[in-house]
Amino acid sequence: MKQAIIDLGTNTFHLLIVEKTDSTYTTLFRESRPARIGQAGINQGLITEEGIDRALVVLTYFREVLDQHQVDPGQVIATGTSAIRVARNQAEFIERVRAVTGIPITVISGEQEADYIYQGVRAAGALDESTSLVMDIGGGSVEFILGNQSRIFWKQSFEIGGQRLRERFMPGTQGRDEPINPGSIRRLHDYFQEQLLPLANAIHQYQPTVLVGSSGSFDTLVDMWFMHEHDHLPDPNKATFSLPVSEFYRAYKLLITRNHADRMRIPGMIELRVDMIVVAVCLIDYVLKTYNISQIRTSTYSLKEGVMASING
Repeated sequence: MKQAIIDLGTNTFHLLIVEKTDSTYTTLFRESRPARIGQAGINQGLITEEGIDRALVVLTYFREVLDQHQVDPGQVIATGTSAIRVARNQAEFIERVRAVTGIPITVISGEQEADYIYQGVRAAGALDESTSLVMDIGGGSVEFILGNQSRIFWKQSFEIGGQRLRERFMPGTQGRDEPINPGSIRRLHDYFQEQLLPLANAIHQYQPTVLVGSSGSFDTLVDMWFMHEHDHLPDPNKATFSLPVSEFYRAYKLLITRNHADRMRIPGMIELRVDMIVVAVCLIDYVLKTYNISQIRTSTYSLKEGVMASING
């Protein structure tokens, strides 16, 4: 039986198609495409007309891929996250997608999103018996989960994703022409301190020893590391990596001191991530320093793999 998961993120749409046999499944297709549905509207609670158009282009392509792989429409799950969750025109967006592509969208809560991310990271083998802080930096929201391979102790979704942060702290050209300035980084840190108070309390209670970063910017940081150290990208079949903190800070310094064009020239960088990764590394830096975490693990699995793991028990 073939199954498909579509993760409708604020910046990026992801499609995963698998074939399930007995208790195992084989990946048949996996692709991520930029849709940027949060652009210019996310902080106003709106998906702009341009955002809807971009979404329809990507989802029309995904529809073609689903048809090529002969996936039964009843076996397609499309999850809407932060940008769709908060949009005043959510119903219109969902209806237009259904009318054009036949893909029905289920909007999930931040709590459900955090749960799926945990299940994806666990399926990757990125957790052990020690307490980890799992972190997924999306365009609209950031999910934090405290847990180990057996269970979740605490989880919360915060509406402080990369697109929101860029529009708020890197306005105008959104950082395309100039590097982020130290004043913006200080304002970001003040904002994180204010917004993440519930996380600070949970960290104090559960005391994680490792940060586990879920896909997105963390994948790009691993790609940059491999290109720097080995001159090639990592094995695409490997789902988890231990990223040295020293390597994170090498990348961090590069990313906060370069403009858009110069960041694009960094080996391992991709267009999809080149701008949002700046505010993402500022958040990672804040988390490492504020909560005294000295290890970073990464998982290429995230929400879509978590949805797959949950429906297949």
